[in-house]
Amino acid sequence: METLRSSHSATNPRGGRGARRWRQLASPPVFHGVAGQLVPWFAGLAAVFASAGLVFAFGIAPTDHQQGEVYRILFIHVPAAWMSMFLYLVAALHAALGLVFNSRLSPLMARAVAPTGALFTVIALWTGAVWGKPTWGTWWVWDARLTSELILLFLYLGYLGLVNATDDPRRADRGGAILLLAGAINIPVIYFSVQWWNTLHQGASIRLTAEPTIALPMLAGLLLMTVACWAYSVAVALARVRCLIAERERMEGRA
Repeated sequence: METLRSSHSATNPRGGRGARRWRQLASPPVFHGVAGQLVPWFAGLAAVFASAGLVFAFGIAPTDHQQGEVYRILFIHVPAAWMSMFLYLVAALHAALGLVFNSRLSPLMARAVAPTGALFTVIALWTGAVWGKPTWGTWWVWDARLTSELILLFLYLGYLGLVNATDDPRRADRGGAILLLAGAINIPVIYFSVQWWNTLHQGASIRLTAEPTIALPMLAGLLLMTVACWAYSVAVALARVRCLIAERERMEGRA
């Protein structure tokens, strides 16, 4: 990590104290240490919230009067679907910051976030199929919501394949960033698909502009599981970006 430390010490901060702190935090060697301190905290939060969420999901939330017990897969399916979209936007935001400000940390954050986003997309698609079989009578339909979510998985896989297949890391970062930004248009398509088209997928039970249409214990379990997924994503992304910082440093040291 000597080169990283040297790079950090060579910076010439300008602006106010707040701006200098943000620039220092965006420095890979500084962020490497901060991330290492935050990982256990977010991992612990994920475990606590997941435990509480599972208690609500499988012990407190009542049986649905229409779907029976099978609806409980919602407590995994919905947070996974939300995180799949949210993490893509986070990765695209870091990609944009890397392109605009040519920062060293942002492309690494995009790389660190994308695998977890792809994982949640797979979980959302898989649990959706498991839920769809007893309720719709089929594992899969080319429904607008399902199809756009599948496209999201292809975008994640395309990005990961691109950045890992190119030998020049800076060129890989730029190419991956362009792909992420172009694919971001798919996120509103996923979110609004049930409103824009006559789709088999049910509408949202939770909206910012309306009262929830599910019972309070169900809502509590859903939100707790969502926070658990978010904390897990932060912990994993921070752990992964530490590895990427060290790897990028070794590559630049050999150049």
